[in-house]
Amino acid sequence: MHILGRKDIVTFPEFELINVPVKIDSGAYSSSMHCHNINLVEIDGKQVLEVVFLDPTIEGYTGKKFQFETYKRKKVKSSNGMSEERFFVLGSVRLFNETVETLFSLTERTGLRNPILLGRRLLNKRFLIDSSKTNCSFKAESNG
Repeated sequence: MHILGRKDIVTFPEFELINVPVKIDSGAYSSSMHCHNINLVEIDGKQVLEVVFLDPTIEGYTGKKFQFETYKRKKVKSSNGMSEERFFVLGSVRLFNETVETLFSLTERTGLRNPILLGRRLLNKRFLIDSSKTNCSFKAESNG
């Protein structure tokens, strides 16, 4: 089992995001990704979720629009205790040269220190967390 620190730098293959900073958040159930734009649009008579991941101030930002025909919508209680409805999409993250698929809640996290949180749904039974460490996966991939 790999050990993750409190922060890391990872790649999200389907979202074409390379070497993006993330926070490892064992207090959050789902993983959460900051999006610059989150809109429902109609394409060929279908509701499609259109997303621009991150924003121009964040390392790894591409500005590319992604469209998802398959998505979920559900209420989530944030760390401040407020409930809000969020969209969820399936994606993957590369950690220690392995690609792991998980659901990401999409939210506007402007002004928050960490644009992406990796939560328990992804971490559970795969990784141990040592909060005194950082960039464990990034270092392992750089040396491998």
